[in-house]
Amino acid sequence: MAFQIGLLGLGTVGTGTAKILLDVAGRHPLLQELSIARVGVRSPDKPRSVDVSPVLLTTDLTAIATDPAIDIVVELIGGLEPARSLILQAIAHGKHIVTANKAVISRYGDEIFTAANKAGVYVLLEASVGGGIPVIQPLKQALGVNRISAVTGIVNGTTNYILTRMQREGGDFEAILADAQRLGYAEADPAADVDGLDAADKIAILASLAFGGRIERAEIYCEGIRQVSAADIDYAKTLGFAIKLLAIAVVSLKPL
Repeated sequence: MAFQIGLLGLGTVGTGTAKILLDVAGRHPLLQELSIARVGVRSPDKPRSVDVSPVLLTTDLTAIATDPAIDIVVELIGGLEPARSLILQAIAHGKHIVTANKAVISRYGDEIFTAANKAGVYVLLEASVGGGIPVIQPLKQALGVNRISAVTGIVNGTTNYILTRMQREGGDFEAILADAQRLGYAEADPAADVDGLDAADKIAILASLAFGGRIERAEIYCEGIRQVSAADIDYAKTLGFAIKLLAIAVVSLKPL
């Protein structure tokens, strides 16, 4: 009997997920046991690049979170609300959660995981940080016996794309950002990426896993790349450096 999936969101990530779930040819046998039962969207009549039956579409996302026939809720709508509330509702109704929502996890992870432990369900968040690497699962399992003192990385692809092009082409930030938006590499509102908010969310998650404790997202210093100019890039290159947006977390070892 197939596990029934409730998909919240059918944007770029949701569409890619739906395509994978619908096309099981040549993929892992486990996918044969997964079936999309409902898909929550804002506009059911919107043209889409994935062939999802209109019968499956609904604007009532709460109905998906509470539907007793659904086993797993995949949350891909992003943002804080209603994502947080829907995740908690689904957990309360005994559903496992898969999410790519780093903003919700970095701020409300404690609340969500406490609820999941109480309900006896899983919350899987591999896609929230470096889903293509992967990094979440190794930090949770393979590296669990290690003492990690620091985590550093380039975790935001949009800013890395912009800075790389600025370095190679000598272009200005605004022009390359506009081109990245046109190509679909940057959002219409790029603030989360270029102001460092996305990277801060991700390092909060990675640090909490690596250090085994709660990281307060609001206390993370955040600085983006809006002020980086072509002159800055050129000066760094002259000195043999490259400008990158880094997410850094370090354990502070205080003497006893």
